[in-house]
Amino acid sequence: MENRYIGPLHESVCTTVTDLWNDSCSILELEDAIRQGAVGATTNPVIVCDVLKKEMPLWNGRIREIVAAFPEGTEEDITWQVIEEMAVKGAELLLPVFEREHGRKGHLSIQTNAKYYKNWKRMVEQAIGFSKLAPNMQVKIPATEAGIKAIEEVTFAGVNINATVSFTVPQAIATAEAVERGLRRRDALGLPTKDMTPVCTLMIGRLDDWLKVTAQRDGISIEPAFMDWAGIAVLKKAYGLYKERGYRTRLLSAAFRHTGHWSETIGGDIVMTIPYAWQQKFNASGIKPESRMDIPVDPAIIRELSDKFMDFRRAYAEDGMSVREFDTFGATVRTLRSFIASYDSLLLIIREFMLPDPSGLVKK
Repeated sequence: MENRYIGPLHESVCTTVTDLWNDSCSILELEDAIRQGAVGATTNPVIVCDVLKKEMPLWNGRIREIVAAFPEGTEEDITWQVIEEMAVKGAELLLPVFEREHGRKGHLSIQTNAKYYKNWKRMVEQAIGFSKLAPNMQVKIPATEAGIKAIEEVTFAGVNINATVSFTVPQAIATAEAVERGLRRRDALGLPTKDMTPVCTLMIGRLDDWLKVTAQRDGISIEPAFMDWAGIAVLKKAYGLYKERGYRTRLLSAAFRHTGHWSETIGGDIVMTIPYAWQQKFNASGIKPESRMDIPVDPAIIRELSDKFMDFRRAYAEDGMSVREFDTFGATVRTLRSFIASYDSLLLIIREFMLPDPSGLVKK
């Protein structure tokens, strides 16, 4: 292995049970990440938009072919064909890992339409379709009220899920319980479950982001660095509950904002899905990777966050929110709006292939 692939990140994934996924289906990034030890990858509307912007020369001709092949296709039809093909290409790169690990690793996560967040039946239908694209496909479903219902049904159908749009201990527990219900239903019918690998994402950086927004909105005075611990605290709390209860779902950390989101959670039996740029930052950080997942967050930080932020209390306490409240949690709303906006941006990109501006004045 060339020296440029050896660094703290590589060492942490090689010496602990913590797994690395590349937080993108970009072919160029994923190839490099796999060399660094990545055993999975994930995508969402924001990521697909970014990939197209960065790698349009690789997709330009193919998108034109797809448009020509589906003369009656809508913008959405073409967009989903592109999303699926992008996911399949990533899954092909990960297939050797999938085969080497006997199906336990090497998955590519593809996300259901963010606009379906209130419709569990449409999410289930789309998820089952996605699962047939490749043997190593994993399907992302938001941890909304309807999403929790969809997660149980999709698990029962034998599909590996990745709960997304998830930031809190209550969402992590609701996801794990929904998966357990789906798995028990399969067990009762004698259907296989031992090779299923469900995961639940906690978007730890997006929880931090939301507390910073509320601090500014509400004029909350707090040591600024404390807000960088909110997502870490939630992840460690959920991780302890998962281990204690023996859930068959594995936690996945996402939405990295600083080195602590990596260094403070090394050693846990979790997945880290890390953007390629952050992988390079971690490798250049000089931080020695040490197992820190079982080291609790300073209780003084937990107390201060709990005293100052109602939404931290809702995120950190196991009973801080009911499933019905998931859809209106601030981080959920902001993330869904972001995903839906990126999906709409994808439609605009495809529109330029289907209905190019005759004036040539539209910015691309």
